[in-house]
Amino acid sequence: MRILLVEDSVRLRRSIETALVRSGYAVDATGDGREGLSLAESYVYDAIVLDIMLPGLDGLSLLRELRARERDVHVLLLTARDTVQDRVHGLEAGADDYLIKPFALEELLARVATLCRRGYGRKHPRVVIGDLEIDTAAKEVVRGGRIITLKPREYALLEYLALRAGEVVSRRDIETHLYDARVDTSSNVVESAVSVLRKRLAQPGAPALIHTRHGLGYILKAGAEGTE
Repeated sequence: MRILLVEDSVRLRRSIETALVRSGYAVDATGDGREGLSLAESYVYDAIVLDIMLPGLDGLSLLRELRARERDVHVLLLTARDTVQDRVHGLEAGADDYLIKPFALEELLARVATLCRRGYGRKHPRVVIGDLEIDTAAKEVVRGGRIITLKPREYALLEYLALRAGEVVSRRDIETHLYDARVDTSSNVVESAVSVLRKRLAQPGAPALIHTRHGLGYILKAGAEGTE
């Protein structure tokens, strides 16, 4: 999943970015409101973590601009202001969730995960495809009763395919949602990532779960597809 982080505190921004990356998210980060708006209009994000007090353009103004332009990305507001009226203003501007500073990074990660699932119409953290079980809250993967250990980027790819299980997911969609602006996706980075994930999920005698639709993309589903 790809996240936009807009936070002017360098220390906090680095802490949040590090936590998100370690959890498998692709992250674009900035401390300037106008740059944040530009990024939000230029790329597709699964969620935005947005501070209210920002230089250039404050967070609420940025949010109102996005909503006025019908960008429906889910937004988590960060603020040190904790009055009821402050929260109401944030929600009225179009925020989906609200987190008061200081906060635990674990809570932020949980809220971001919830917003990302919501974007794909899923409320429950558990996803099941055949004998594959994915706990999107705990970031745990089990197939046939066996725990499968994945690296953060491998897990991110699996989770994205799982949230769209049964759908053909294009290479472009994977590039957009799993890689930040610093990654060169002009090579075969997606094909390589899918190949590695297939090997991680493979079990003797068990059918493949990730199938290739040539010229279209990839589909995660239980049952034979014919082309891997």
